[in-house]
Amino acid sequence: MCRWLNCCDGYQDCPTGILATRRHEWTRVREAHLEQHPVCEVCGGSVELNVHHIKPYHLFPELELQPINLITLCTSKKSGVNCHLWFGHLGDWKLYNPEVLRDVQRWKMKLLSARLQSYSK
Repeated sequence: MCRWLNCCDGYQDCPTGILATRRHEWTRVREAHLEQHPVCEVCGGSVELNVHHIKPYHLFPELELQPINLITLCTSKKSGVNCHLWFGHLGDWKLYNPEVLRDVQRWKMKLLSARLQSYSK
């Protein structure tokens, strides 16, 4: 069984495993996504951006290039946290967060509320 997310029988030889290569269209899709979504969905940061797959492309290769499966997350620690690591991977790069969209919305609202409270003081 694969050591990474239990996706197959062997991660090194698995064509859809964690080491799977990206399709040649990925660069174009990534750039288009960042043009439409140029800030981190959690903290609003605009540096050290990553286009994160909501459902990992090595587990769901058919979704690798689908815009509906992409979300912008950063590693800049603008709000004190690496959004890509914590929201996309639950603090462990070997994991993925199937509830990333829900979690992003919750924390986005918490950060907004905290900012509004600090402005009203």
